[in-house]
Amino acid sequence: MENRRNSRVNRPNYKQYNKPAQTGPNPDEMVFGIQSVLETLRSDQQIDKLYMEKGLSNPDIQNLAFQKRVTIQRVPPERLDRLTRKNHQGVVCLIAQVQYVKLSNVIADVYERGETPFFLLLDRITDVRNFGAIARTAECTGVQCIVIPGRGAAAINSDAMKTSSGALNHISVCREPDLTETVKYLQESGITIVACTEKSARDLYERTTDLTGPMAIIMGSEEDGISPELLRMADTNVKIPLLGSVGSLNVSVATGVVLYEAVRQRSIVIQTES
Repeated sequence: MENRRNSRVNRPNYKQYNKPAQTGPNPDEMVFGIQSVLETLRSDQQIDKLYMEKGLSNPDIQNLAFQKRVTIQRVPPERLDRLTRKNHQGVVCLIAQVQYVKLSNVIADVYERGETPFFLLLDRITDVRNFGAIARTAECTGVQCIVIPGRGAAAINSDAMKTSSGALNHISVCREPDLTETVKYLQESGITIVACTEKSARDLYERTTDLTGPMAIIMGSEEDGISPELLRMADTNVKIPLLGSVGSLNVSVATGVVLYEAVRQRSIVIQTES
């Protein structure tokens, strides 16, 4: 009779092959401990994420974070323990892999160069690899700036840099504390806000869909799309036609579809003018 116990020895471990890739921060991207975080806040380094244990109070860190416009994310101690097993003293920060720029400076530079603003707003895109793929497409399509919220966005870490194939080194990234105020500011600057949502009645490919002027496209969260308040504020909205049974596209794919439709329309305008 076959020995059933021994027959299992050479079976492949499918869980091992299907193990998901690690997307946590590298040790050189992370600073922990009260004094170390304080010194990082006092330095010229830009912080991508600042996590503080719920209930912990440290006026020095809180005041410096406010001055540097770094949002403190209150988390349970278990979240910090997952980031590092060392003595974090209730505070951990992640160093930004890019240099954030001011949106006002980007707008001024774009207009001074005689270019048409072409921006991308990402409302709570939390997957690092989605963000990296979106950044790669944005850079390839001529987007001048990606705007992300201070809270609820993917960390721009080494995984994001790798997935973007270096595109994040060539495109401006702005981090804004409140996207609703950002939308108001863009509109006041003469920039049309276009929301990409499946709730829209307007097809992306309709003749009346105009993506040629000064524009900022909003793409929404992987979980629930664009937040209702931003949808209400948008000047117009569009949807990507879906002809199959699946009800939605991956956000990085959807972003590519919309951006390249804008490129197509803008190239026709340029050819017409020349």
